Amino acid sequence: MRDILQEIWATSKRNKLRTALTGFAVAWGIFMIIFLLGAGNGLINALEENSNDVLANSMIIGGGFTGKAHNGYKENRYIELEHKDVETTEKTFVAHIDDIGAQIVQGEQTMSLGENYVSGSVYGVYPSFMTINKVKILHGRFIDDDDLKEQRKVVVISKSDAKELMPHDYTQLIGQHVKISNLAFKVVGIAKNDESSMGSEFYSPFTTIRTMYAKGNKVGEILLSFHGLNTEEENEAFEKNLKEKLNRNHNAAPDDESAVWIWNRFTQSMQMATGMSIIRMTLWIVGLFTLLSGIVGVGNIMLITVKERTREFGIRKAIGAKPSQILRLIIIESIIITTMFGYVGMVTGIAANEYMNSTIGNKQADIGVGKAKMFVNPTVGLDVCIEATLVMVIAGTFAGVIPARKAAKIRPIEALRSE
Repeated sequence: MRDILQEIWATSKRNKLRTALTGFAVAWGIFMIIFLLGAGNGLINALEENSNDVLANSMIIGGGFTGKAHNGYKENRYIELEHKDVETTEKTFVAHIDDIGAQIVQGEQTMSLGENYVSGSVYGVYPSFMTINKVKILHGRFIDDDDLKEQRKVVVISKSDAKELMPHDYTQLIGQHVKISNLAFKVVGIAKNDESSMGSEFYSPFTTIRTMYAKGNKVGEILLSFHGLNTEEENEAFEKNLKEKLNRNHNAAPDDESAVWIWNRFTQSMQMATGMSIIRMTLWIVGLFTLLSGIVGVGNIMLITVKERTREFGIRKAIGAKPSQILRLIIIESIIITTMFGYVGMVTGIAANEYMNSTIGNKQADIGVGKAKMFVNPTVGLDVCIEATLVMVIAGTFAGVIPARKAAKIRPIEALRSE
């Protein structure tokens, strides 16, 4: 075996360009499949993490503009949801609704504590808001049912806003009173920053904010979580029925699609899952074809190798070399080259993914309505890397079998005549 290895090394040194091209084809195929899958995984992981910031089986319903005239009312009329819409939704779809609430927003408000202040929007919310939007409380608590019933002047703010108001120790802000529109609100909770938001958000009981800003029976938007709607068809039927009910509450045509809008996070997540499956499949196809090009490259170069060494093989057979020895020589050479350069491609691909992870992994981009992560952990599992390398090694070995068999069968007299 040592003699064979020395011979392969000598042959490679004599044919440096040929060996380098073979190695590059192998390494490039492995590198590209690992790099592409890593980049794809980074994109998919970011999409999944961004979508996990809210409850998947939830909806937000809001008022829009009518798209057609109805019952004496003109088109393009603004629909503002009211409390009766919450009651209609809850009673009509009780079989599917888990929890329901509403939110109302008052923008451009200033919250102050002494000389420190922050600006943002005040959200009047139900306790279900925390579950539906996955608000993470770091200290204290969120708005509860008693706050809602008693219209308490309490507020939950983000960690960054708490640090602005009390820089030395923001956790001591719990229980303190801050001012919003010259009214004192007690801070009862500090939440994790919502990176998807453009500005600061202060959460207070829905009833408190609606009364404070004289919103009457308006509700802004309805939020609900649901169950039992497992397909796109079931969700579409639910949305159609819901829009018809709410349209009737506001003298809009039952089939008016624009009078009320619905953001269904469940169907959005289903569509996103389909899109991610397509991305994965596309990346695998591109990667496998790249790998295939490396295999073809190895096969072609091995054919050239056999042709160039035809006289050498003829001499070997003439002095007593067996066909099996020539066959073994070429196959071992193919295995060694593909294994060595396959490993180089694997290590380089992993290094490229790690570099990508350290530079753009977990970085956020401004998407207009907030910030979202663009890449999260753009890497590939070690098992995939090893499997891709093994595929290349095995395929490279088979690629060397055909020319090896051809070389083993050649007659010495024919080989000696070869130019």
